[in-house]
Amino acid sequence: MPESITPHTRKVGLIGWPVGHSGSPRMHNAAFAAAGLDWVYLPLPVPVDPAQRIGEAVRGLGALGFQGANVTIPHKQSVMSHLSGISFVARAAGAVNTLTVAADGRLEGDNTDVWGFYSVLEEARWQARRGAALVLGAGGSARAVLTGLLEAGCRNVRVHNRTRVRAENLIRDFRELYPEATLQVVGSGREVWETGREVDLVVNSTSLGMDPNVGTCPVGADFPWRSGQWAYDLVYNPPTTLFLHRAGQGGARCIGGMEMLVRQGARSFEIWAGQRPDLDLMRRELKLHLGLKTDG
Repeated sequence: MPESITPHTRKVGLIGWPVGHSGSPRMHNAAFAAAGLDWVYLPLPVPVDPAQRIGEAVRGLGALGFQGANVTIPHKQSVMSHLSGISFVARAAGAVNTLTVAADGRLEGDNTDVWGFYSVLEEARWQARRGAALVLGAGGSARAVLTGLLEAGCRNVRVHNRTRVRAENLIRDFRELYPEATLQVVGSGREVWETGREVDLVVNSTSLGMDPNVGTCPVGADFPWRSGQWAYDLVYNPPTTLFLHRAGQGGARCIGGMEMLVRQGARSFEIWAGQRPDLDLMRRELKLHLGLKTDG
């Protein structure tokens, strides 16, 4: 937190329930201080019940002088009905995680998870337009992943989920938005294995492998990982999941979820403050929050 907060301090925050575990306040406040900005990022716990509480909370942002806010579980979808405008990317992803309060009080919604997800792949030089991807899971995170892949130009995406109907519904929604793409549901474990031999990117958008359930994995031990393939896990705690461990042993190049978390936060920072934050600093602060070792 800043050493002093005055009436001139610009305010943003994190709306969710609960929010006490989040590393975003530490990450953003360190970045604001490093940039010499008189800003503060505050935790804003908003309970689920009563249902209208989320609407009351976001409508109060402007009156309280906030510049915007991040939105996390469980309000990413329910907040959308209370906004003046929503970006195409956020509508495609079916969720808003970043709010901006305009000068006239209008509330604008965006989804920086999408940018955070794909910017990591872009920096790693994964060729979206020539690539094929397998997405594991069909929840809210999977929607952000599909939006990122399709917006980047990937036109060959398969989706696997334990409940097939959820994967089918997800594919149906995205076929309407991206009719030029080849989108398919992968059903049985055998089909997942065969798909693994064909795609060059496998993304885990489920919570399998997350602490404390570190012994779980969204694919079997016999999954056909290979050299040149990419494995991307949205789980960030632990930094190296069983999914990534097995992928690395099979020769695949691995990306952990922490980088996406840092990048989506950095994109929100840029939207609000109009400048890019220190990514290395945000990365280090998040690691410290999680009790992980840092490089310095």
